[in-house]
Amino acid sequence: MPTTTSLTTTYAGKSSAMWVKAAILSGNTLANGGMTIMPNITYKSVLHKLSTDGLLVDATCDFTATSTVTITERTLTLEPFQVNLQLCKKDFLASWQAEEMGFSANKVLAKSFADYLLAYVVEKVANSIETSIWNGVNATSGQVAGIMTLLTADAALPTANEVAGTTLSASNIIEEMGKLVTAIPAAVYGADDLKLYVSQAAAKFYIRALGGFSVAATSNNGTDNKGTQWYTNGTLTFDGIPVFVANGLTANQMLAAQTSNLFFGCGLLNDSNEVRVLDMAELDGSDNVRMILRASYAVNYHSVSDIVTYGITNAAN
Repeated sequence: MPTTTSLTTTYAGKSSAMWVKAAILSGNTLANGGMTIMPNITYKSVLHKLSTDGLLVDATCDFTATSTVTITERTLTLEPFQVNLQLCKKDFLASWQAEEMGFSANKVLAKSFADYLLAYVVEKVANSIETSIWNGVNATSGQVAGIMTLLTADAALPTANEVAGTTLSASNIIEEMGKLVTAIPAAVYGADDLKLYVSQAAAKFYIRALGGFSVAATSNNGTDNKGTQWYTNGTLTFDGIPVFVANGLTANQMLAAQTSNLFFGCGLLNDSNEVRVLDMAELDGSDNVRMILRASYAVNYHSVSDIVTYGITNAAN
């Protein structure tokens, strides 16, 4: 009899955590520490902001309350999403068998065909979430309102924190990144977790500019006189501030913010999270596999006055 591949598998509750976590957190921004992650939120989490004035006064012998304490809040309200995907086993079986037999460059091998298919789906979901957390639109199915989307509608964003954008290139990227740094508020500048979030396109331009052979380079031969060979996929900084490449940003977008001011909330261990792999052969005789994944997430920031935007238009102020 011919060999058959049966893989009906269910992951639910805590058993789903591995795959749900991979799907949600393995995108570029979240996997590399670009946001503060708040896991295991049931539905909503409140982000409190405390501000004071007149805190320090001349000393006296009495206790006299000083300052006015103002507490404001923003909320992370999770939105549920799902993946309903149907794949044909024969389109993936050969690749999985080659991997299991050692004919693959992958360092981590899938233990089962079900895991192999799940890894494929997880990668696609992670890429979608990466885009959504930065430029997602709530009205678009499968997306939440991303950071840049929220900022375009926030009337509290100071006008001084909005840097007008242009089409970035290797010849203007250093000047434009300089504008972003100049606009950083004094209260934030120098913070340990301050980062310049740039698009992948902007990062490429910056690397090329530092490689020399352009008017934007610090010297004709670029960094360390190595020309275009200077960069070896390491870390980047600008004026001493770490540069974070966020793949979810569009080509001409940048952002200056603290990691502690950008929040990603999810519900990894909620009972509503579930991953299923269903082999349809026993149900309809087909060679199809259905993948079902359910989870929830949301993004927000804490203090808009500490964020500097580049390349977006705030329609609220």
